[in-house]
Amino acid sequence: MILRRFTCRALKPHLYVPLKQPRDSQTMARPSSDLAAFREIFAKAQNIAILTGAGVSAESGVPTFRGAGGYWRKWQAQELATPEAFSRNPSRVWEFYHYRREVMLTKNPNPAHLAIAGCEERLGKQGRRVTVITQNIDELHRRAGSKNILELHGSLFKTRCLSCGHEAANYKSPICAALQDKGAPDPDTHDARIPVQELPRCEQTGCQGLLRPAVVWFGETLDSDVLTQAEAVLDSCDLCLVVGTSSVVYPAAMFAPQVAARGVAVAEFNMEDTPATMRFKFHFHGPCGETLPPAICRHESEKI
Repeated sequence: MILRRFTCRALKPHLYVPLKQPRDSQTMARPSSDLAAFREIFAKAQNIAILTGAGVSAESGVPTFRGAGGYWRKWQAQELATPEAFSRNPSRVWEFYHYRREVMLTKNPNPAHLAIAGCEERLGKQGRRVTVITQNIDELHRRAGSKNILELHGSLFKTRCLSCGHEAANYKSPICAALQDKGAPDPDTHDARIPVQELPRCEQTGCQGLLRPAVVWFGETLDSDVLTQAEAVLDSCDLCLVVGTSSVVYPAAMFAPQVAARGVAVAEFNMEDTPATMRFKFHFHGPCGETLPPAICRHESEKI
C-alpha cells in the first residue's frame, strides 16, 4: 500500500484553520447579485479557479447520501466510506460503491458542468486558464469535457490495490462478476456476503490483491500532491467561483475564504447561503444549471 497517498506533507496552516463567521457578519452587507458587475470582472480574469461540490452533481440526479433520506439500505455514507468498514465487511462496502458506479452510468452532465467545460475550452484559446477543483467523485466534469481537473476526493471509477498499491481507471460494468445485480439500496435488501476472493482483484502481473475504490474515505487524509496543486491554483487565481458546495467539508471549506482574504473576487453559486457566504463578493441564488451558464458564457469583449 502506498502510504504517501494517505499522509499529508507539510501544508500551509490556512488549510486547517476552522471557518468562523466574521465578527461583524450581522452588519455586513450581503454579497452582490449584480450579474453585470460579475461579468466585468470575469472578462478581465486570466486564471479562474472553480470549486465544485455535491450541489452540482445533485442537479444531474446523483444521490448525495446526505440529510434526511440519505441512506443506502440502513446505513449512511459515513458508516460505509471508512477504512474500518471496508476491513470489517469489504463485500458490503463494494456493494455500496458498485451501486453508486452503476447509478453514475445512467447520469449525464448538466448545464453547469457543460458551461464550465465550454468556458475552459473557450478561454484556453485566449491564453486564459480555468481549473476545476472538485470534491465530487463522479467524473461528470470530465465527461462534460473539462480537462484541467483536480479531484480532491478521488474517483468512483478508479481502484487501488491494497497489496501492491497500483491505482488505475476502471470503468467495467459490473466491476466483477460477483457484483452483477447486487447493491440494491432498499432497506430490506440483505447483504450479498460475497467471498473476499470474488471481490474486485488486482490485475497486475503476479498480484491478485484486493482492490478498493480509489476515493478518500472518512478518516483519511487528502492526497498531498493534489492538495499542493490545488493550493498553487488558489494562490495564483484572480477570480474564484464556488459552485454547489456547502462550505462545511474541510479542508476545502477554507479554500475560497482564503482567496477572498487576499482581495480576489469570489462568486458563490448555490441554492442557499453557506457559512462562507458573507465573505464573498458575489452570491447567485438558485440552481447552478440556471445561474452559472449566463455568468460564464462568452463576454462581448472576447475576441475568440
